[in-house]
Amino acid sequence: MPTNVGASPQQAFSDVVLLQLEDLRKFVKQKVEVEDIPRDLDLGDDQDGDIEIEDKPDVGDDDSRSQSVKDRKSPQLNHVVLDGSKDAPADDDLVARERRDKVRGAMLHAWTSYETYAWGFDELRPMSKTGVNQFGGLGATIVDSLDTLYIMGFHEQFKKASEWVSQNMNFNKHYGASVFETTIRVLGGLLSAYDLSGDKMFLSKAQELAERLLPAWNTASGIPYNTIELATGSASNPQWTGGSSVLADIGTEQIEFIGLSQRTGNPKYKEKVENVIFQLKKVMPNDGLLPIYISPHSGKPTTTKITFGAMGDSFYEYLLKVWIQGNKTEVVKHYREMFDHSMEGMMTLVKKSSPSNYVYLAERTGDVHQAKMDELACFAPGMLALGVEGASEENAKKYLDLAKELARTCYNFYMSTRTKLAGENYHFRDGEDMSVGTAYNILRPETIESLMYLYRKTGDNMYRDWGWDIFQAFEANSRVPTGYVGLHDVNSGVKDDMMQSFFLAETLKYLYLLFSPSTVIPLDEWVFNTEAHPLRIIPRVNEPISLEEPIHEESRGRMTEQSRKEEMMERMRNSSGKRNSQKRLGRKEGRGGTLGSFDYRLGFYLPLEMPSVCQCGWLQLLNWLVSQHVLRIHLNSMGSCFSQLLPNV
Repeated sequence: MPTNVGASPQQAFSDVVLLQLEDLRKFVKQKVEVEDIPRDLDLGDDQDGDIEIEDKPDVGDDDSRSQSVKDRKSPQLNHVVLDGSKDAPADDDLVARERRDKVRGAMLHAWTSYETYAWGFDELRPMSKTGVNQFGGLGATIVDSLDTLYIMGFHEQFKKASEWVSQNMNFNKHYGASVFETTIRVLGGLLSAYDLSGDKMFLSKAQELAERLLPAWNTASGIPYNTIELATGSASNPQWTGGSSVLADIGTEQIEFIGLSQRTGNPKYKEKVENVIFQLKKVMPNDGLLPIYISPHSGKPTTTKITFGAMGDSFYEYLLKVWIQGNKTEVVKHYREMFDHSMEGMMTLVKKSSPSNYVYLAERTGDVHQAKMDELACFAPGMLALGVEGASEENAKKYLDLAKELARTCYNFYMSTRTKLAGENYHFRDGEDMSVGTAYNILRPETIESLMYLYRKTGDNMYRDWGWDIFQAFEANSRVPTGYVGLHDVNSGVKDDMMQSFFLAETLKYLYLLFSPSTVIPLDEWVFNTEAHPLRIIPRVNEPISLEEPIHEESRGRMTEQSRKEEMMERMRNSSGKRNSQKRLGRKEGRGGTLGSFDYRLGFYLPLEMPSVCQCGWLQLLNWLVSQHVLRIHLNSMGSCFSQLLPNV
């Protein structure tokens, strides 16, 4: 064992690794990958196979270490299912495997049809055998399908789609793009493809797109406009909203923009979207339910309509999911608090039909309740099931019980029609239970999404059976030789001529996951955006609390990377040789016995002293290095620990 701890920062780090290696092996039960450890650092024998060190080439001089997005290393997903190959997950449930294979076949049919008749267009018109651009020609179906292709193991198709994104995707469009749709479909799809494949091209494209979208947030309140011309940055709201921004639109960009900041190191993206939540929190009513229209000028509601359906839905979903995305740390706890507050309000909208006692979520305008529920609101059972973890014991029971009841209602939206496919919305009248209102079906995913979450939460095969019933209805009514289509009317069965990109992004993906083991995109490692694009969960620590008064970019002092390293080196020199008498460092103690102070100008903790390299634990050391911006690390429990030691440390 080394005896010269503290001799130099480089040697100190080397010695700490040697001293703590056995403790680390005992703690980490999965494979760990550590990147960019200095090459002269001897980690000893790795007989247990618990740690893999990647020997990387020298990265050159200091200037070359200021990496662009294209030069950054991406974490690799090492548990993705390649169905039908030797890497497919073991699954004793042969019925589930057969169903999963059928869903995989449906995806191949949908993709091949698009590839044949509409390649490069946003979406396919199967009956006409033509393509159509509904999203400005951004290749919506291609980018929406990337992660589905990857997860299902369609490697050649994924490669071709990736090449199109690299060579043909162009954001210089004179087109009034929906900020919401472009964010959830295209930005979300690019980030997910990056997290899954590690291809840095996707991150570069995502950042390029985000820059085109950012002018939408240039309003008096920071509440974004809903529409933007990508080529010019000219943003506005549609006339049909009366100049207001839509709640679901402005509250459903947080996961994507926060995720982009986490992956690029540039905080400006998350600052834009977190200011939106800050503004909404200021006007949140006592019941936690926000109306669907918000003024981009004042930041205040301009209507009284409340709904968990269209224009309200995903705002509430993202309150929960941003908390999960940040690994449920102190930085994001306010999102969870806002979510639980909103769920209290949701309970006031819960109604029952007669005579069958179907539970549904009513809408409300002012004090008047409408006995109507959108199929879009069928995301709510899944949201509630996902929200059970982290809730109080009382709320956890309420959430799961309500999730089960709502799922039963949503399943019967499907089973109550002649085609066994759900209409767009339903009305509930005394003595009639449910009746279809708007009767079209456009291949929506929300009910399937909730069944997937409920199956993973409860393990009850009933939810798989319900999902299979719905899949068979799609096969019987929506499958055509050239793809899949929606229905103009779920009782007459008359077909439309559109294969929505979200059918490949969401509906088929959630069906595939419903019939897959929970180790395929595990929910403690990934969070799905509202378009079903999975992003890695990355802990958010040592940041300003996300819902405090935002600090504007122009007023915040920034440390250069070099000055940050120099300050860290000085602290290490001053700290070497010191010993910490604490045997166990608690969550709020340590770092020399104190939390230290948070410098809002610098954006990270300034501990009073470095933890003793001999007496502190391995995880405390890593935490300290992360807090000093010396080490970047992403942990998960499925076999991956990705870290990067900054050069010259």
